[in-house]
Amino acid sequence: MKRQLFLISFILVLSAEIIALTVFAVQTPDFTQDAVAVNEVLQSVTLDFNSLEEHKNATTLDYVVLGTDGKVLFKTKNGLSESMNTAVAHRDTILDITVGGEAVGKVIIYNDGAQTLQSEKQTAVIILAVAIAVECGICAVYATYLHLTIVKPFKKLKSFAERVAGGNLDIPLKMDRQNLFGAFTESFDIMRSELKKARLFEAQAQQSKKELVAKLSHDIKTPIASIKAVSEVGLAVAESDKSKESFTQIIGKADQINTLVTNLFTATLEELQQLTVNPAYIGGNRIKAMLENADYLHRASIPNVPDCQVSADGLRLQQVFDNIFSNSYKYAKTEISVAVQTDEKYLAVIIEDFGGGVKGEDLPVLKEKFRRGSNSGNTEGAGLGLYISDYFMKEMQGNLNIENGAHGLKVTVNLRKN
Repeated sequence: MKRQLFLISFILVLSAEIIALTVFAVQTPDFTQDAVAVNEVLQSVTLDFNSLEEHKNATTLDYVVLGTDGKVLFKTKNGLSESMNTAVAHRDTILDITVGGEAVGKVIIYNDGAQTLQSEKQTAVIILAVAIAVECGICAVYATYLHLTIVKPFKKLKSFAERVAGGNLDIPLKMDRQNLFGAFTESFDIMRSELKKARLFEAQAQQSKKELVAKLSHDIKTPIASIKAVSEVGLAVAESDKSKESFTQIIGKADQINTLVTNLFTATLEELQQLTVNPAYIGGNRIKAMLENADYLHRASIPNVPDCQVSADGLRLQQVFDNIFSNSYKYAKTEISVAVQTDEKYLAVIIEDFGGGVKGEDLPVLKEKFRRGSNSGNTEGAGLGLYISDYFMKEMQGNLNIENGAHGLKVTVNLRKN
């Protein structure tokens, strides 16, 4: 309705302008005078020529009466042509006054055609100026209407889209159903609502999946422990070397499976925000025991650890050492060098294998989740061990440093001293 009113008003004003311009363009200036009135002026002046002081103008025309010597004998008002040259230039009507058959003077009848034309021009200019002003007013009103109904709603849509792209799906989009884009904005808000529902469903599904993985990981550890216990009993009572070798392999594989399941369980708990690290002060003898426990294949010579107190969670630190030794067993399959160094801030446990290390470009990603070196080949592994170990060390106010050493991959566990 508002658009129709604007269009009708604009068309009417434009039509008035066109009509005014057309009339003014086709109009031919009329400088002719009323012949009857002119004749009446001449007759009345002729009759009153000898007593012009008593002469009265009986017409609507203005005129000047000149004698034969060019002197002004009578005029209806000032500002009229009082000479022949001026009258000719002004296109005035000049007639001879004849009394008794003899020319006694001339009457100059003022031609007001130029004034009339000028007045018509001024009127046309005023009409056009008013029409243009009305048009500008209509356009300003309609521009305001367009800003409120189109530009402003689109700006709201832009900020709304930025919020949605940023992940903010909680703030609804305000809408005006009477607005031109009311249904359009409503559709955007419906999209926001559906995206929010989909994200909630996805989060719930991810949560359920993680809880399931955590539960299964925990449940799998029970039969693995049973397998390992039975194998250890079998190894103890076995008599032949072949049987002992078989039981040793079973125990080793059980330990590997246990490590993988532990890593998977730990990573899942971390995402569920259930993974806790409780640092306490532990001594050097306990750290040596942890290293010996981690080296279950006895491929390293564990040195003595200086008698000092470090900040660590015993359970989590044992997992860190287990992961480091397990990686060396799987990928390097060599002897392992273990060294201990100390300074004012840290106790450093340096563990290095003799497997040649990894590519330089692989070093930065080894501590990322589900990432392994490109030379891992078909060796089983989930890429969680070093990621979890790095997380544990940060929570214990220490750090884990990985680099290529002189002989193979070198992992330094820095424990903060008391």
